[in-house]
Order: sequence, then structure tokens, then C-alpha cells
Amino acid sequence: MKQDLYTFIDEHRQEIFDLGDILFHNPELGFREFRTGEIIREYLQKHDLKVDREYCYTGFSVTIGSGSPHIGIIAELDAIPTQGHPCADPVTTAAHACGHSTQVVITLAALTALSQQISDLKGTVTLYFTPAEEFTDLEYRKKLVQEGKIRYLSGKQNMLAQHIFDDADCIIHLHASGDKRYHFSVDSVLSGFIHKKITFLGKASHAAVLPQYGINALHEATLFINAINMLRETFVDEDMTRIHGIIDDGGNTVNSIPDKVVYECYVRTVNADVLHELNAKVTNAAKCCAKAIGGDCIVEDTPGYLPLHQNDKLNEVIYENILNFADPKEVKWHEYSAAAGDVGDICVFKPIIQYGYSGISGRIHGPDMHIEDPEEVYITQAKIVAGSVFDLLSNPEIVQQIKDSFTPAMTYEEYIEYLESK
Repeated sequence: MKQDLYTFIDEHRQEIFDLGDILFHNPELGFREFRTGEIIREYLQKHDLKVDREYCYTGFSVTIGSGSPHIGIIAELDAIPTQGHPCADPVTTAAHACGHSTQVVITLAALTALSQQISDLKGTVTLYFTPAEEFTDLEYRKKLVQEGKIRYLSGKQNMLAQHIFDDADCIIHLHASGDKRYHFSVDSVLSGFIHKKITFLGKASHAAVLPQYGINALHEATLFINAINMLRETFVDEDMTRIHGIIDDGGNTVNSIPDKVVYECYVRTVNADVLHELNAKVTNAAKCCAKAIGGDCIVEDTPGYLPLHQNDKLNEVIYENILNFADPKEVKWHEYSAAAGDVGDICVFKPIIQYGYSGISGRIHGPDMHIEDPEEVYITQAKIVAGSVFDLLSNPEIVQQIKDSFTPAMTYEEYIEYLESK
């Protein structure tokens, strides 16, 4: 019966490729994925599938089957600002340089194939379309929060707060990778991060005639950046610590001492236990560097994503299906990555995996990222996802083992307290 899934996907190859092309050329930023939603609904209607739930402004889900076990699949809807990408939106610069559009195509193809056999399988499959994974376009999202349209800044954070995933026993996710050293990655660990906005405050004065009366906020920021560089030797290699940022506002005019400089950065690490300790060091450096120049600063912290730790038993199911299409030497295990995703927040509450797949050329998040091998990206991954779900539904005892091996890391009350901490 698993072969029937493969056959269905093969028979719809051109339709799958066409859908991939349409989505790749219609990128939208998080919580703006309106056209993307329309394209998906058109595909669903063609295959007699319907949206069963809408949530979080632009998110929605599709469910097939009934009863236990209940397998969840995640696909992310949004693109990321990518200046210079040939398929970028001319206004927002959004482009699918992170490959989220491929997730949508892969999971839709897998779900459609599974829907042909769901009456013979016992259990439920829900495909969750999740908005706003990329932590960007924050002023727009804060406006949506003020308007009451969302509660938090990422899609999955909102979904967790609304208990959207509660009914799922375990969840499968996948993500494109631009690393050509291997075809698949399994059981990777992703970083968590905190977003910081630091406003350095000084005093304006004529930069040439009266510099002695000014307090240079840009010097405060420069001193702070050097302080962070000096702190780097204290970072533990295994923690995969990254602190990186941009200057949003560097002053009003060259002819005046800058009285305000805005610096945004992420504090990242795979070690959840040291994340807040590192963040406190960065805050302390900002305040002390500002005072050293005679100024001050305002530090605004926004909780980002939690580190991703995957479920071993669920990864075994994925790996067995990967081996139908790859040699074990082509699979990278247990990679530690400084990248982050809000999928890490889900692992606090549910057994989840995110495997990586290739077929991509160029740099992820770069202007040259494109789909190099549609067969590998779309067809092979659709078969792996569909086959893995088939195995889980056919062997409910494995799902029970996955559930038994999992312990939530937080209560929902603790999680909401974390999201609302400043």
C-alpha cells in the first residue's frame, strides 16, 4: 500500500512541480500570506479536501481520517526579506529564500496521496499551515498585536497559546538545506534566541563647531559592539553562541553629533540553560558602554524561539523512510545548528522532528537561493513524508512508544509567562 502512495505522487508529478513554481513566485511575509492561502485552497478544492480550521490571522489546517493515532504535519507559509532575489516581491523584498514554499508543496502532495487510502488506515492526519516563522517585519506584527489580530509575534507561538496542536500525538516537520555535503539531516538541534532592541541615547550638538557639548550615541554603540567582541572568548563552543545585529538608525545628519542610535540583535544558543545568562551579559554591556560615554540606553527584549530538541523514536521512523531514497552515508545525524525556528517552541509540548533535505542551490536566505532539483525537493520528500505517516498509522504501538518517551518541558502557564516576560 505504501507503493500506492508513491505511484499517486509520481502520477501527479507535473501538478506538483507547477504548484511549486506558483508558490515560489508568490512570496509573502509573515501574517501577510493571503495569496498563498488562496493558492493552497484552490489546490485543496481540486482534490476534494477542505480547510477544517482557521487560526492566527493567516493560518489554517486540513484534516483527513478520524480517531487515533493523530499525526500532525507542519508546513510554513511565509517568505523572508531577501534584497536582490530575482523572485522577490518588489515592495516587501519577500522571497522564498528559506524554502518554505517547498514545505507547502511537499506536505500537500503527501496529504493528497494519503487521502486516497485514509479509509483503509486507522487514525487522523492534520496538516497545519503555520504563518510567520521568520522573526521579521516586527513593527507590522506589533501593530497586529495592538489590533488584537494576533497575540504574539510568531505563528507557532500563537498556535501554541491557542492549543491548536493539542490533539496531535506527534508532529512531522521538514526544512530545506543548502548544505551539499549530504542529502539529509536527521535529529539536528536548533538554537533558541532572544531579540534585543537597544536604543543608545546621547546629546546632539554641532559636530564640527561644538562637539564638546555633545554625547555621541554612535560612539556608545561602537563601544558596545567592541565589548560584545571581547566577550566572545568567554563563550563555550558547545553552546553554539551567536550574537549578531544591525544598526537601524545611526543618526540624523553627518553635521550633528548623533543623539540616538538604534541597534537590533539576536542572542542565540542551543543551550536553553545559558540563554538568559548570555542575554543579561549583553544588556549589562550595553548599559555600561552607554554610561562610559556619558549617555544612556533603553533595552527592549522580545522572547524569540526556544531550542529544538527532537524525538528519537519519531526520527527512527523518518530515517527508515529516508533510506528508501538515500544511502546512509548521505545522511547527517545530530548536527548542532545556530539557526533557530519556532518549531523549537513546539518541542516543549509535543514529540516533534524536523529533518533536512537537499535539492537546493545557492545560500539559504541569500539572493541566489533556488530550486536546483525539483524531483529531489518535491517528489522524494513527498514520498518520505507520506511513507512515514503511513508507517505511524499502520503501527499505532510506535506512536504510543513515542508518546510514552516524551515529557513536556513546561506547562502552558509557564510558557505564556515566558512569552510575556520582558
